[in-house]
Amino acid sequence: MSALRIMVSRHSAFYSPLLAGIAGGFFKDEGFEPTYAVAPAGKTVAQFVASREIDVAQSAVSANWTALEQGRQPPMVHFAQINQRDGFLIAGRHPEPAFRWDRLFTGTFMFVHGGQPQAMLAYAMHLRGVELSQANGVNRGGTEQMLGAFRNGEADWFHEQAPYPQQLENEGVAHIVASVGEVIGPVAFSSVAASPEWVARPEAKRFMRAYRKARSWADSAPPAEIAAAEQSLFPGIDRAALVSAIEYYQHLDTWGGDVAIPAEPYETALDVFSHSKLITKRYPYSQVVVAPPEA
Repeated sequence: MSALRIMVSRHSAFYSPLLAGIAGGFFKDEGFEPTYAVAPAGKTVAQFVASREIDVAQSAVSANWTALEQGRQPPMVHFAQINQRDGFLIAGRHPEPAFRWDRLFTGTFMFVHGGQPQAMLAYAMHLRGVELSQANGVNRGGTEQMLGAFRNGEADWFHEQAPYPQQLENEGVAHIVASVGEVIGPVAFSSVAASPEWVARPEAKRFMRAYRKARSWADSAPPAEIAAAEQSLFPGIDRAALVSAIEYYQHLDTWGGDVAIPAEPYETALDVFSHSKLITKRYPYSQVVVAPPEA
């Protein structure tokens, strides 16, 4: 067995194709002994790729743009798609069967601040004719802090990836009202990345054999089966909330299509970041993305 050191930028059911490689035994079947970690606060997965402390990262093509904007050569390339949709949901204190996006201006809105999550949210709201800058935003830091604050009565609206809105809904303190992913449509949201040197190694081909199977399984297996495999990775999350999260992502076609990162959703991601003025130029697809290693 060979080591496979995986680190993710965020931990959620949204990344089930990668989690399934671990929980479903797909990486083990290819001779890997995987380890899993979430990037610590104040650090990026790119830093761990650069220092060779990890092999594979869950990241986003936009992470490379950040480095390029600073005049630096990114330490990693993106070689496989994880999600082809934004995975963030919006929940409110009350059911909103006729939800309108300008409702977010009533009361306070607790959303994930900074980087891609905020840029995608701002773009989705723009597409619906409203601007995030007009909302009375609340910043409570990381996911656990946000959950605790919302449970304690802070804010009227909540923005996070699944299964956290589903967990709040399961507890009876929130109701899911909208989806950022449904508004934006296909976009290069998250991907598997590694150093160019690692992608050229034989291990990368074995990784891709396992990852293709894991992503296909996450996309098509019964949600309850996937949730049962992943449950140990989500302490404190009810099984029903995890099942609901996976079911939602499958319905959204989050994990469909080929594992290669398509050019058109890459261009949409550039649109998103241009809208928030987080980039000053449109970086070519070929500067950031490479083809998946093939056996």
